[in-house]
Amino acid sequence: MIRKTLIGAVALSLLLPACQQTQSWGGGETLGTLGGAAAGGLIGSQIGKGTGNVAATMTGVLLGGFLGNRMGAMVDEGDRAAAARAEQRAYTAPIGQQITWNNPENGNFGTITPVRDGYSSTGAYCREFQQTIVVGGQKQQGYGRACQQPDGTWKIVQ
Repeated sequence: MIRKTLIGAVALSLLLPACQQTQSWGGGETLGTLGGAAAGGLIGSQIGKGTGNVAATMTGVLLGGFLGNRMGAMVDEGDRAAAARAEQRAYTAPIGQQITWNNPENGNFGTITPVRDGYSSTGAYCREFQQTIVVGGQKQQGYGRACQQPDGTWKIVQ
């Protein structure tokens, strides 16, 4: 269960930044390592108790960083571009409509489904998304929230 949550968080961290169109993330390994380390640290901190909390958090950071790096190596620029196009469509798609993407170069594919919309405490229009990706034959799921900025772009907030 923890491994699936970690890999799902890494998968989501690899794809959702495509929403921020002005951001250049470079190689997938870097983003995967950072996202995996963050997700692993969070999960580890929830597992450890007392003095073992620091050790569990550090183990989570290291393991998450490693797994995220390997996942990131498998997700290429074509995957991110295809996912970004799907995300743009998902911003205006009806709630519950599944948007699909695929990369015929490597066989990776995924779906993005807006599951709920509403407004943030600052009044920004936001949408929650469920994502599924299949990378190297491994299916992973993630969840996130993006809010529309005053200039019309979208920013991941959760």
